[in-house]
Amino acid sequence: MMMVFCVCIVVLAADNLYRRELFRQPDPFVVLTVDGSQTKTTKALKRTLSPYWNESFSVKVKPTSVITAQVFDQRKFKKRGQGFLGVINVQISQHVNVQTGGEAMVTQDLKNSNNSDPVQGRLVMQFSVEAQDANRQPGANRNNAPQAGPVSRNPTASSSASAGAAVIAGAATGAAASSVSPPPPPGAPPAGGPPSRASAQNTTESGDSMPQGWEQRIDHLGRVYYVDHNSRTTTWRRPQVAGAAPAEPAESERRRHMNRTLPDAGGAATPRTGASAGPPSAAGGGGTPSASSGAGASLGPLPSGWEQRFTPEGRPYFVNHIAHTTTWDDPRLRGNQAPSSNRAAAVAGIAGQTASRLGPLPSGWEMRLTAQGRVYFVDHNTKTTTWDDPRLPSNLDQSVPQYKRDFRRKYIYFRSQAAMRPVPGQCHIKVSRTSIFEHSYNEVMRLSVSELKKRLMIKFDGEDGLDYGGVSREYFFLLSHEMFNPEYCLFEYSAHDTYTLQINPHSGVNPEHLNYFRFIGRTMGLAIFHRRFLDAFFTSSFYKMILKKPVTLEDMQSVDADIYRSLKWTLENDISDMGFTFTVDDDRFGERVEVELKPGGKDIDVTEENKKEFVHLSVQYRVCDRIKEQFEAFQAGFHELIPEDLIQVFDERELELLIGGLDEIDIEDWKKNTDYRGYTESDQVVQWFWKFVNGMDSEHRTRLLQFTTGTSRLPVNGFKDLQGSDGPRRFTIEKSGDILALPKSHTCFNRIDLPPYPDYDTLASKLSFAIENTVGFAQE
Repeated sequence: MMMVFCVCIVVLAADNLYRRELFRQPDPFVVLTVDGSQTKTTKALKRTLSPYWNESFSVKVKPTSVITAQVFDQRKFKKRGQGFLGVINVQISQHVNVQTGGEAMVTQDLKNSNNSDPVQGRLVMQFSVEAQDANRQPGANRNNAPQAGPVSRNPTASSSASAGAAVIAGAATGAAASSVSPPPPPGAPPAGGPPSRASAQNTTESGDSMPQGWEQRIDHLGRVYYVDHNSRTTTWRRPQVAGAAPAEPAESERRRHMNRTLPDAGGAATPRTGASAGPPSAAGGGGTPSASSGAGASLGPLPSGWEQRFTPEGRPYFVNHIAHTTTWDDPRLRGNQAPSSNRAAAVAGIAGQTASRLGPLPSGWEMRLTAQGRVYFVDHNTKTTTWDDPRLPSNLDQSVPQYKRDFRRKYIYFRSQAAMRPVPGQCHIKVSRTSIFEHSYNEVMRLSVSELKKRLMIKFDGEDGLDYGGVSREYFFLLSHEMFNPEYCLFEYSAHDTYTLQINPHSGVNPEHLNYFRFIGRTMGLAIFHRRFLDAFFTSSFYKMILKKPVTLEDMQSVDADIYRSLKWTLENDISDMGFTFTVDDDRFGERVEVELKPGGKDIDVTEENKKEFVHLSVQYRVCDRIKEQFEAFQAGFHELIPEDLIQVFDERELELLIGGLDEIDIEDWKKNTDYRGYTESDQVVQWFWKFVNGMDSEHRTRLLQFTTGTSRLPVNGFKDLQGSDGPRRFTIEKSGDILALPKSHTCFNRIDLPPYPDYDTLASKLSFAIENTVGFAQE
């Protein structure tokens, strides 16, 4: 039978709750449940968006228990569906070890339940578990660790907002409280003393007696201080009872605090001697600083970023400035120690910092720490572990081209910037497949930039499919085919092929062409922001213009091959007697127009001395100046979503990958990064599937990829970085459906439902028919 443990839960505070009424703030309270039972309720605080309850509850839990905390508005609680302000679910075992005891401070963003009401804000709770045996963890010593109960007494409603904000600010630093996080040595007594937060008492909460005229109090941040009513002063230091060992002098304490240092560049910490540390009395047990220093010297220097400190009782502890945590355990001994309960606090701190930059982990993923403190990730979906953060592109082997390795580093930086973080909420866009260009123009130009940065929810008219990523990938695939269709005269094919595009200098035949170019710029920025690909490639000069790089003669080759050869011949031969001037002829709808490359250019002859300038100005006009208005309109829309300084970290080749992804399909890479449900790789149906893929031409492989994932493009790292509805999701073949039915795809999850067909011919015919004839989405 599973053991049951007693846990003390302190509901501390919430911050930045959602305001549902314009002229009145909510009266929030929290309802706690453990595994759907043991309901506990805090009191309601009046009219605040940052409540500070600080109420403790004792509950019975199992190691697998889940604590649910729901926040409600008391005024609307009885009105169905109107009082809900958010919910968090905390699995107790992820934050504290219920068997060995410990404490943890948990800060989580409030989430929605099952309705569409907006929710925001954070909730802070503290968990405390007493050790179950005599051999307790260091942090379970109640004289050195923070108390598990509320950190103040009888907080008033008027002070709840400021106190709650203080708790949130403290928790947001990422240094989650744990049973092995000792308080730092106190400094000098405060000049005016903290405000009174409790009634007078001559004994501490642990029952120890106090000298006559002294009182222990707790301030609004949960710190214990002492009031001497005899001299009307306050101090952080505990007064000594008559007969006890004298306290360490305050000046020595202050000097020791001011002498703290970080390890030097070589990683060696400054040794702490008995003289510099000021050896305290042995009031609390646990060795003196001088003894600890001697032991530490034999272990060598502390790791980089670590510092050794001492409590007022002289007990050494260690500060990890990288993870913002403290521990009783010497990090130099961690390789020989078993995992301890303070690892959950360190993980919580690191996870909080990375989530603020990269967002939450995908569904089914978990962050953990090794005994040496290195972060790794667990994929519970495939039961595998990896060093790589799943929110970032995966590591690349040394055999991968250098440009891909450079691209990955830049891409990580690009995605980590604040301007590239999605805005909470949803952006709904409804379009028709038959008029996708016009409908998208109206929808995208109607919405504000902040709305477009919310999660995209695309819906096609007459289709019931829900957009968890697959519909939006299909949307950008179809829209890019329409936007860049040369029949609209906005873009044209380049000189040397029929798939590379460039801006049409004669797009002015459409009086609204500049508005359309701004829309195209917005759409391209929207695709990059939401990690989608456009099925289009452009000339190198177009990418250079986005990056504000100068164009060269080589860029002219893709714009007009004949003029490129003419200008190249000009540079390689003597043209003194050719009669060239600083002008070019431009064809405008059959009319030849002479354009001066510089003021008075028709009167300036081209000579051997100035022919390089002539070539440069000719290239500048042909590539850039002819489309200046169109490109400026495009750029205005593009930079509304993608900041100019961020996009310039890439070069033109990398920008092409960012916009269009890869169109090469490596079947071996596809096989290597495929998961199976109901099948195994050795099953006959799976073998037939890959035989069918190998026999397809490149066009049909692209259609199969588009059928199963919603896009014909791959990330730069190939199939290993395919994106799903909640982050990276591998291509999956699932055993599902009747043998008479066609295969079905779930593009939001990169999954194909493949029935167990009896023979290869049936599989090939059914799969071919599905790929060639499927249009649209449905909902199961």
